[in-house]
Amino acid sequence: MKFICEGTVLSEAAFTVSKACAAKPINPIMECIKIKAENDGVILTAYDGEISIEKKVLAEVLEEGELCVNGKTFADFIGKISMLEVSIASDERGIVIRYADSESYMQALSAEEYPRFFSASTDGKEYFEINENQLKTLISQVVFCCATDESRPILKGALLVAKDGKLEASALDGFRMANSSCDIVGGSSDMKIVCPARTLTEISRMLGDGENLKIYADKNSLSVAVQDTVITSRLYAGEFVRKENIYPVDFVTKVRVKRTELIDSIERASVLIRGEKNSFIQFDIKMNKIIITANSDMGKVEEIVSADLEGKELRIAMNGKYVLDAAKALNEETVLMSFNTSISPFTLENTEDNRCQYLVLPVRTSTQQG
Repeated sequence: MKFICEGTVLSEAAFTVSKACAAKPINPIMECIKIKAENDGVILTAYDGEISIEKKVLAEVLEEGELCVNGKTFADFIGKISMLEVSIASDERGIVIRYADSESYMQALSAEEYPRFFSASTDGKEYFEINENQLKTLISQVVFCCATDESRPILKGALLVAKDGKLEASALDGFRMANSSCDIVGGSSDMKIVCPARTLTEISRMLGDGENLKIYADKNSLSVAVQDTVITSRLYAGEFVRKENIYPVDFVTKVRVKRTELIDSIERASVLIRGEKNSFIQFDIKMNKIIITANSDMGKVEEIVSADLEGKELRIAMNGKYVLDAAKALNEETVLMSFNTSISPFTLENTEDNRCQYLVLPVRTSTQQG
């Protein structure tokens, strides 16, 4: 194998695909990027057992071939010489990287050892088509609510349902839930899949600026291509939690509050409870205000935020981070918060556009009032 390529192009490609290199694999080959030189370009691929990222770059291919190199090391090294033209050739030792008047050597493994993974082919797969900006916004609104532990693997993903011209997304981690939706351009049929949060994050990172793209899926895998980058991912199997079984039908307390004032107050309150075992804040919702308090060994915060109340007054405790994450993901000037009792789940949403909504479980305390 031998090829010549612009360093900036190769560096960007190596950095992109290295996101799919396994962090602590049993087999060292899973830490690698596979480099394949053929025709008029070079294809870089990484795969960690769940997600694969493949990117093609233009290059002057002098000798076709393929091999594998440690992904993180290769990406970091090429990044340091990205402003130069790079020549890469294989020999019996590994790969030789030439740039300017310098030469470096890096160990390599045979591409024959690289694992086969699910095909990125779109043959036989259903799809939906969506605007890139719409998809990026949708992902940012739900992905942070996906679970991170292995107790229920399916909750490490987000439920995506494409139906009737809309894409609905849901995610939950056992303490909070996010639901959002947006319009889609079209599709081959209705679709219901559970996509890993990590896959959605990587898709979001590679999205462009406003084009439409198609996302293909069958019961086992998903694939999406943006320009010369292709992400293919396994999908989670199983039945996802139905939001209809969790969301309250109605509420007895509704309060409207300025989003920026709510965020600022919770952030200040969170400073004193940082690292505390019982790191919760409390809302005392009154007729025209919310009294936000937080207590710790470091001290006490008590702030008043103006609010408009509809219904009963209420005192409720909660994890401040969950409310903060939700408030930051919303985008209107005023947030609507809806409650029933001090021990019932409550919601946050925009006051006008309610396509995005968050459900949060409260924290039980010894001083609660229902």
